Parts: sequence; structure tokens; C-alpha cells
Amino acid sequence: MKLVKRISLFMALSVVMLGLGGYGALKAEDFFYPNRYHIRSAGTSASNPNRVSGARPQDAQPLSVADEPEEADPAGQVIEAAATPEPVVTADTLYLVENVNLTKGTATQTQETMPVKYIGLTREELLEEMSFYCENPPLTELEQGFETVELTAFSKDRVAVCKYYREEEPKHFYLKVADHFIIVCEEDGQTLYMNTDILLERLPDSLQREIMAGKPVASEEELYLFLESYSS
Repeated sequence: MKLVKRISLFMALSVVMLGLGGYGALKAEDFFYPNRYHIRSAGTSASNPNRVSGARPQDAQPLSVADEPEEADPAGQVIEAAATPEPVVTADTLYLVENVNLTKGTATQTQETMPVKYIGLTREELLEEMSFYCENPPLTELEQGFETVELTAFSKDRVAVCKYYREEEPKHFYLKVADHFIIVCEEDGQTLYMNTDILLERLPDSLQREIMAGKPVASEEELYLFLESYSS
């Protein structure tokens, strides 16, 4: 009988100790990991908000493009989409030049070889290069009456520019007499253009009569040829 009591007491003590140990373990886990079970419960609810609100799955709004998650590489780094490269001029780019004559009101378009200095330039760099060209045009361009150039089209396949020219209309003059000396008047026949040291009496009679009546001179070239011929 004493043995049975001892065994019963030992078993009861074991159960009490086991219960106390389990309770202590739960308290220790709650101390070191507070709100562990609360967070898990909240996470479960947030993962399926439609169930909480009672809304049907088809009523949920789809993600927009901005809401979609960014792709990541295996190392966990975000991979950004590659930016589209800015087009540049190449040796194969078609180069079209339109020449506009502002004096005559005409225009002609030609295909030319792409200038080496333009190859590899972006649109902004090409605009800067053309701005410099306008400020410092070649002498051959100035002789043709060059005024300006503008970029009208730009892509990696085609570049088009427009050059504007204004031809100088030839000046007309008149040879007249003032105080026995030859003078040169402008197109209106009244405004003095220049004085000369050429005496009327030294010229041939026929030429004297023409000048006394007001001899027209068609161009500057003809004027300076006359001055060189009769100047002392």
C-alpha cells in the first residue's frame, strides 16, 4: 500500500513538474519573441483582404504597371531596364542638303556625302556644330551669299539640313561731271558714290558726251575697269 501511494505521488509530482515546465517554456518564448502569434495572425488577414471585407475575388483591382514589382537578379539586386540609346550620325546616315535662294525664290535638294566632322554626333552636338558653322562660314559660302543653315530632320538613318543664300543684286552707277571732274553717282543718279581725279577734258570726245548726259555703268566691275583705265 505504501508503495502504491509512493508511485501515485511520484506520478502526480511528474505531471505537475511537466505542466510547470511547459508553462515556463511558453512564458519564455513570449518574453523573447513578443507578439509573434499576433503578427502571424495579422499577416494572414492582410494577405487576403477580400475575405475580411467579404468582397469577391473578381472585385479586386488589378495591379497597375507602376505597382508591379521590379525584377531582381539571383543576387537580389534590382535590374533596371536598359535606356534607349540616343541616335548618332554614322557614315551610313543619309545626308540631304536643301539650298534655298532667297533672292530668286528657288530651292534645290541634293544628296551629299556625310561630312566626317558630323559622324558620331548626337542631335544636340550637331546643332552646336551648325551654330559654329553659321558664325564662321567658309569664304566660298560667303561668296555665294550664305546667310544661315538649319537642321530640318535628324535620325540615325537620315539627316536633312537647309541652307539659305541671298545673292547680292548688281549695283548700277552713273558717271557725271562736277567742276570738270568725273563723279560717280548711285542708282538713283543723284546720290554721290565717289569723287575721282579724272578730268573730263582728258577723255575722248564721244565719251565726254556720254558722261555729260549721264553715262550708266552696269556693275562695280565695269566701274573699276573705267577708273583704272582713265585715272592718272
